[in-house]
Formats: sequence, C-alpha cells, structure tokens
Amino acid sequence: MEIINSDIDKGKPFDWGRTSGDYAKYRDIYPEEFYRRITDQSLCINGQRVLDLGTGTGVLPRNLYPFGADWTAADISPEQINKAKELSEGMDIEYFASSAEDIDFPENTFDIVTACQCFWYFDHNKIIPKLYSMLKPGGIFLLLYMAWLPFEDEIAGKSEELVLKYSPDWNGAGETRHPIYIPECYNQSFELVSHSEYPLDVHFTREGWHGRMRACRGVGASLSPAELSQWEKEHKKLLSEIAPEEFDVRHYAAMAVLKSRKT
Repeated sequence: MEIINSDIDKGKPFDWGRTSGDYAKYRDIYPEEFYRRITDQSLCINGQRVLDLGTGTGVLPRNLYPFGADWTAADISPEQINKAKELSEGMDIEYFASSAEDIDFPENTFDIVTACQCFWYFDHNKIIPKLYSMLKPGGIFLLLYMAWLPFEDEIAGKSEELVLKYSPDWNGAGETRHPIYIPECYNQSFELVSHSEYPLDVHFTREGWHGRMRACRGVGASLSPAELSQWEKEHKKLLSEIAPEEFDVRHYAAMAVLKSRKT
C-alpha cells in the first residue's frame, strides 16, 4: 500500500509492502535489553491484553510473546501482516491489516497499546479518541523507538550519506539522542508517566547491515528498481571498504509511557 504524507520525506511515496522480505529477515534486531526494559516495568506481561499498532512483521509481539501477554497486532501493509503470520507460527497472536486510525475494538478492551517505530506516522487527532476508548481505565500507551547514531558511528554515518544521495528528502537522517516527542494534543487524555533514553550497540554482519539499510523507508520502500539496484552496488562497495565482516553499530533507544486519564 503506497503512502503519501506531506510531513514525511516531503511527500515522496513509500510502500512498506515492498520491504516485507527484508523486514522479516533483517529488522528483527532489537537487543535483549530493549525488551527487558519493557518487562522490568511490568508491561506486556502475563495477565495483560496488548494491542501493537504498526506491528510490521510482528517483531514486538513475537519477541515479547514468552512473557505471557495476550497479543493483538495491526499494520497498514497486508504484505507485512502476511509475513508476521508466517513468522508467528505456533503463537496465538491475532493479526489485522489496518491502519492505526481505522482499527476498531470495543471500549475498555486493552490494558496496553504499543507503538514501536511508527508513532510519527499517526494522525494524532484521529487516533487519540480511539486509544482512549480501547484502553481500560488507567491503561498504558507505550511508545518505543530505536535508531542508529550517524554522528557517533562511522559505518552508520557513511551508510546514511548514501541513502541521502538517492533520497535527499528522506527525513530519517541526522538522528541524535532525544526523548520521543509527544504532541500536546495527548495531554488531555494521557499523562506522561516516564520516559527514558539509553545507548545500545547492535551487532551486524555486512550482509545484515546491508539488508537493514535496504529495508529503510529511504531505500527499499521508496526507490525505483533501477535506483535500488544502483544503491545496492554502491552500498556493498562502501561496506567492503570501511566495515569488517562483523561489527557493532551504535544506536540509542527511547521509551515513553503514557497513562490514560480515564478513571
């Protein structure tokens, strides 16, 4: 499904369905600490019903499934959902192909709603009433994010420069450590309980990093086949020059916990 949003990459169309194969193979990369920090706050554990928005290939529910929560997950891309179902074989996770704004469940259905790597895509004014309704009184809206740090890591920085060569309006570049931005429109319905930001070193092979970069919005989701082919040649050559066969890439992760004001 092609998406056009004037606030993202100056309206350049992108389609996550085109990256589903790479997503499934190369973007299940969150370290154990990423998940531990969630469960250490007694979130997404046994006895809780959780809805994951923008689930992609189901990375979050699949990796947190052993902690016992009852998971439902949705993504705007049918291709992503199909991959999520394949990868979740043997797990009792309910998947839906739906945008976050169109998802519809009865009032007080969920203890927690999660959004990992997707919060900035939402139409906040449309989604807030749905979140407020679907969450139980005092329910949690959990926002999660992880990004490489191009100014702290040479490989990340050089790879990012190549993305910008082909997608100069890609606004995923230039990331630095900062809290997740919460628009003021959430204040009436939610209270920001906590936020945290912390460094992470994520391990890759050359192939794994190349696939992870190809799966980003500025590359696999938006370039033409000819552009993608040329980008791949240049990126593989770049990695052969600057990267060993295996390496760590400096990232940071961020988490924000919002609590519903519903009583």
